[in-house]
Amino acid sequence: MSPQENKAHALRMVDAWNRGDPDAVIAYWAPDAVHYDEDGGRMPADQIADIMRGTLDSFPDLRLEAKSVVAEGDTVMLRITATATHRGDFMGVPATGAPVSWHYLEELLFDEQGRVTAHWDVMNFGPLYRVLGQIPDGL
Repeated sequence: MSPQENKAHALRMVDAWNRGDPDAVIAYWAPDAVHYDEDGGRMPADQIADIMRGTLDSFPDLRLEAKSVVAEGDTVMLRITATATHRGDFMGVPATGAPVSWHYLEELLFDEQGRVTAHWDVMNFGPLYRVLGQIPDGL
């Protein structure tokens, strides 16, 4: 796949999130895709899928905006802003009904069939936690 084709696949995954369809995101994963947490530890695909579904339970109106997308070779990097309304329990915080946002960087490695073989996220939940009262203002 070309970098532009990989970029198009990554943006289709963003669109699937915006439709609230995690299965359409997962459909782009290779069966042996490796997912990494922020510290480089491996996370099982089923755990990532559970996190995705739980996120949509907490934030059913979730919208992702790809602020920038860079594709080179078999790699796509995205800088994303997420916005939503806190409608369900999140990390032990009951629904507040508050509008929230957070930011993250995502790196996706694609194979020749356009499937994700490796995936990294680095999340900045600071704005979200601040609204939920988990981080003091000014910190």
